Amino acid sequence: MIDSADKTPRGKPLHSMFAAVPRRYDLVNHVITWGFDERWRREAAGECLASRPGKVLDLCCGTGDLALNLARLDEGNVELTGIDYSQQMLDVAAKKAGPLAERISFVYGDADSLPFPDGCFDCVGISFAFRNLTYKNPLAQRHIAEVFRVLSADGRFIIVETSQPGSTLIRGLFHLYLRWFVFRLGNLLSGNRGAYHYLAESAACFYTSEELKEMLVAAGFREVSFRPFFWGAVGIHIAIK
Repeated sequence: MIDSADKTPRGKPLHSMFAAVPRRYDLVNHVITWGFDERWRREAAGECLASRPGKVLDLCCGTGDLALNLARLDEGNVELTGIDYSQQMLDVAAKKAGPLAERISFVYGDADSLPFPDGCFDCVGISFAFRNLTYKNPLAQRHIAEVFRVLSADGRFIIVETSQPGSTLIRGLFHLYLRWFVFRLGNLLSGNRGAYHYLAESAACFYTSEELKEMLVAAGFREVSFRPFFWGAVGIHIAIK
């Protein structure tokens, strides 16, 4: 199901980029991660469901992969919602959902003003979009505050995102991979040079796991842990309200 609105967010420099990439968005994601993005999202979905939540939000859901993983892993007891500010992405998500569409409410909305009441969700998950909400984003603190607001007491915020490997050598190789392979292949497959230049640079310059932990603790989360994958180039952050 989709609840949409005919509007385009103002003052959102990334909006036009995400409105332009949906056609080959999933393909490029799978290719540049060698298919591991699907595994990482399944792991994140498992973490979202580990506390047996009643209601889960897939924040910045894009084409719906995290929400779909949640629907497949859950036995039908969880109320699932996905929200994104790109109607084009939501259209792709609804089409991909197929028979699972009745399990998920896809909502058009913005992360800096979530259209949900306080304490509405037991868990909020976000897959490879937290970087967009926080990297050089003047609304970063507001985005995190909105997540905190809509979470119930003891609610969990699950973030699967790129990070920075602890090893200087591996970090250097990871940055080279981003700027040489990811940027060029993303541009070639999608035809959107700006989108994949942004992806490569934002991932190369993004926070370490400790810096992200400090950000979440400063926002009020009482406990934050990190599960690294690929020598820390990617990982799952688990924050508890």
